[in-house]
Formats: sequence, structure tokens, C-alpha cells
Amino acid sequence: MSDIIQLLPDSVANQIAAGEVIQRPASVIKELVENAIDAGATEIKVIVKEAGRTLIQVIDNGSGMTETDARMAFERHATSKISAAVDLFALRTMGFRGEALASIAAIAQVELKTKTPDNDLGTHIEIAGSRIQKQEPISCDTGCNFLVKNLFFNVPARRKFLKTNATELRHIIHEFQRITLANPKVAFVLTHNDQPLMNLPAANYRQRIAGVMGRHINNQLIPVNTEATVISIHGFIGTPQGSRKTAGDQFFFVNNRYMRHPYLHKAVMDAFANLIQPDAYPSYFLYFDIDPEMIDVNIHPTKTEIKFEDEKLVWKVLNASVRESLGKHNIVPSIDFDTEGQIDIPSRVNTEVTAPRIHVNPHYNPFDTEPAQTREREVTSKDWESLYQGFQTETNHLDTHEEPETILLASRGNDTPLQESFVDNTEDRPIQDSTYFQIKNRYILTPVKSGLMVIDQRRAHERILFERFLSIIQTQKSTTQQVLFAEAINFSADDAALIRDIQTDLAVFGFDIKENQTNTFTVSGVPSEFDKVNTSQLLEDLLEAYKTGEVDAASEVKEQMAAIMARNARMKAGERLSGDQMSHLVGQLFQCSMPGYTSSGQTVFSIIENEEMEKRFK
Repeated sequence: MSDIIQLLPDSVANQIAAGEVIQRPASVIKELVENAIDAGATEIKVIVKEAGRTLIQVIDNGSGMTETDARMAFERHATSKISAAVDLFALRTMGFRGEALASIAAIAQVELKTKTPDNDLGTHIEIAGSRIQKQEPISCDTGCNFLVKNLFFNVPARRKFLKTNATELRHIIHEFQRITLANPKVAFVLTHNDQPLMNLPAANYRQRIAGVMGRHINNQLIPVNTEATVISIHGFIGTPQGSRKTAGDQFFFVNNRYMRHPYLHKAVMDAFANLIQPDAYPSYFLYFDIDPEMIDVNIHPTKTEIKFEDEKLVWKVLNASVRESLGKHNIVPSIDFDTEGQIDIPSRVNTEVTAPRIHVNPHYNPFDTEPAQTREREVTSKDWESLYQGFQTETNHLDTHEEPETILLASRGNDTPLQESFVDNTEDRPIQDSTYFQIKNRYILTPVKSGLMVIDQRRAHERILFERFLSIIQTQKSTTQQVLFAEAINFSADDAALIRDIQTDLAVFGFDIKENQTNTFTVSGVPSEFDKVNTSQLLEDLLEAYKTGEVDAASEVKEQMAAIMARNARMKAGERLSGDQMSHLVGQLFQCSMPGYTSSGQTVFSIIENEEMEKRFK
């Protein structure tokens, strides 16, 4: 039998290694930008075209490389960060394996221009598929200028699995956010298709967070600062009011390196227990400083997972830090043990102290009850109306949790007849001239031939709006209501990218939204059905639906958006309806094609059969 084991060529081995390191264009940006930070750069520019498919350019003003280093940097396992295995446990730099440039050069066409401060001329290298195409001296600026073109040009199977440009751009923005948040002293610029997405000058941590996530988050940040023997934690957490239904604004950094850690995430969530909804996520930006010997960063190809020597201890310190910050800002009660029993007692200044006065009734007779009874009768007869003051309230603004057991009755006249085409089954159709009852400002009751129909008024309204929006999509005729004061909404870079993708679809429904500044959109008009809807909350719900996968960009986006907007535009919980309003709502419901269910499949109405009611009285 002949020998079958053989060594792989370097080009094939590099392509296999690239599969672990370079998964998408965002991975290229991560590796190149981290190398620029390790080189001491203070300004980094990232230029992307077609979401990185055709071009990724990273320009920095770091230390640059010599001619020999520039050539050696593209070899596998070539690095300046470590020289022995023990160095892995003292790392404070980003890239250290020496696989990034070799992997990128294996699956793309790479061009490098670099120069050190000591040299007058730099080096120009061109590589394609791990093969050197050109190397020559060149006049260039100090630092490095990487151009990565036609990613996965020689691996068509990998290129085919790339997502849409919008999706890949969001991955690039997410990766860019992680790097910029960890390095606030470095200035960053991100440009996509000649459109600036981020322009972040050097700043402090709070300013950088506001620059990356949007100015609106600045008022929702609570500082965290804890110094322990094993670890130091600083950064910011968001207020409970700023929590969102989807995860995304949660960031851990260890020695300026981004990491994901579900176990430590639970420590933060535990501190927010009973302050936010169970399905909500608070935002946090927490930075850990720890001895590199107590962590292991070399456990994952993308280096986003870190193993701690004592995770339980870090969990306790983190949990206590977040609780302390929430307590200091009056979010939860806390006891300050640093006061050592000192209590601030308010003192009176420049106030005159007078002796208390005693009022005595000289005519008081404990054995004479007649005057007291007379006075009681006088007060009762004279001031009885005052006893009822303050008990009259507006019934239209009752809280849904404290509303009385009221039943609103409405008789349906002949002026609003129900159409025979509401439903196919006449047994399930409200009877002509039927009566409507509203219970607990939530349900509408009306008799039908088969029994008693119970309608959820909010779900009914949602179904009506959903089919109305579907009609707008089909006819392309929407009614836009101009707002009195245009609302400017600031988004983070990734949310702004999503808004740009759905901007055309929103215009179909009647939204007038324009981007007047980078990542800032002005809402000048809304659909006529949205006169009482918070536009910023609606857009946030749409973005969360995209992030959670509720809206699939590959399917019918407009129909999914119609369902989300119908849920946001439906009537508020506990809204009291008049008789005409109930009659009109039920009439519109049974004109829908599917009145029995909402767009998400929830039941709109249910019928209590006559037989069931008869059984209850046997």
C-alpha cells in the first residue's frame, strides 16, 4: 500500500486557517484595526465599499513597518507580540497569533503601503492568493495603508454564503463599535460607499459611548467605579427606564479587549432584578482591568471569549459594583457604611423661638352633652356637601388596574347596518340591532344566534389596521399627516443603517422621514392612523423586530412591517368606548377578510355557546 499522508501546500493551509479567522468582511476590519492600535496609531480611517465585498481600506498613523517586516508579516505565525509560550499569559495587545495577515492574503487581493518614521521611503507590496505580485519602494506617509480587494475571490463557495450588503454592513458596524468603545483615546472614521457613518474624535469614555450609541444615551448613563484587590471595574450602566426588549447595548471589555461572557452577564441582570421587566435588557459598558496572568484570551479563534482564573469572585465583585451604583443614584435603596453614624440634622438659622400657647375653653362642661350634640348637628347640616368633595373623577382616564366594575351598554340603531358579508357563518355574526356591552374597558359583549360573542377591542382594532395597511401596500396610496413640529431622532450607527434600508418601505405607509445629519433623522409626516402614536417608539420597535429576526429581509418586508405598525397604532389598553364607537369597531372588524385572528395569530373574539350557558343554570 502506497503512502497517502502528505503535507498541504501553504496556499491551501492558509485558506483553511482563513476559514477560522476571516469569516466575513467584518473580521478583516477587526484584525487590521486591532493591528493598527497595537502599532500605536492615534488616528484610524476605515473605508468600505459594497459592505466590504469589493474594497476594505484601513489607514493608520502608527509606527509602520520596515521592508523586511512588511514581507514577513504575511507569513503564517509571524508576530512581534510573543516569542515564547509563556508570553501568552502576559498579553495586553490585540493580535498575537500571526495568522491575520496570512489569512487575509490567502483569500483576497491585498495591497500594503507602509513606512516607519526613521525611513524616507516606504514599502509597497501586492499579494493575491498568498502569492507575492509586487514589492517595491514607495513614497508614502508614516504608518500603514491596507487595501483588501475582492474578498473570497478564489473561494467562491465562501463568497456565496455572505449575506446581503445591509446585513454585512451591520456586522461591520458592530465590530467597529466594539473597537471604538474600547479605545476612546484613538480617533476613528468609518465611511461606506463615500457616505460617512462614524466620525469619532479622541474623547473620554462617556463621550465615546455617546458618540457611538447616540446622544440620547448620555442622560441614561450611571457611572460604575470599583477598585478591588483582584480586579478593577469602571464604566457605565444604563438606567432601568432605558432598558430595551432586545439585547445589543451590552459590552464587556477586559484590558481594552471586547469579550462575551454569559455568566458575568447574569451578574448584571441579577443586580437589575425587580427594576426592569423580565424580558428587558439594560445597557452597560463595563471595563475590567485585571492581571493578564489571571485570564486566558487564547481559547477562541476570534478571541471574543475569555476565561478567568476565579470567575465566581469576579461575578461577586461585578454584581456588588452594579448594585452600589444603582443605590448611589437612588435607583434602589442602599446604606452608606462610610458615614460612621454621622447624621446630618437640619438646624434653624435666624429663626425666633417662641413658647407654645395653650388654648382653654372656659365654658367647657364635661357633664353637659347638649352643646356638643348641637354643634354636631350644626356641622352635619351645614357642611355635609364638603364630605363629598374629591370623590368625583374623570371616568375617561381610569387606570386599567384600578378601574371599577363598569359595564357600558349601547343599542345598535339602523343607521349603521352590519353587512351580510362580514363572516360566512351567520351563527357567528352579531344580530341586527344588537346590543353591545363593554366590560372592564377591554371586552365588548354582543349576542349572536349561537350564543354570546366576546371581542377583545384592542386585538379587533389591530386586525382592522393591519388590513388597512395591506390595502395601502396594494394600492400604493397612503395618507400622510404632516406633524406640527418635526421630530429629530438620533440613532446609533447600526440602527441608522437599518432605517436607511427601510426608509423606502416606510414612505409607502405615509412616513416622511429624511436624514438631515449623519445618523439623525427628521420625521415630518406620519400616516393618518398614527396621530396618537409615539413615532420614536414605533421606529425602535421596528428596529428590534429586525434584530430579533421577526422581520426577515428576504421575505415580504412590507407585510411584516404592517403587522408591527398595526400593533403600535392600535388603541391603548383600558380605553373606554361609547356606544357608537363599539358599533363602528365591530362593523369594521367583520368587514375584514379574517376577523377572527390578529396578524400574529392571536384570537380576536370568542363565542360562549347557548348550550354552555344553559349547562351553567341546570
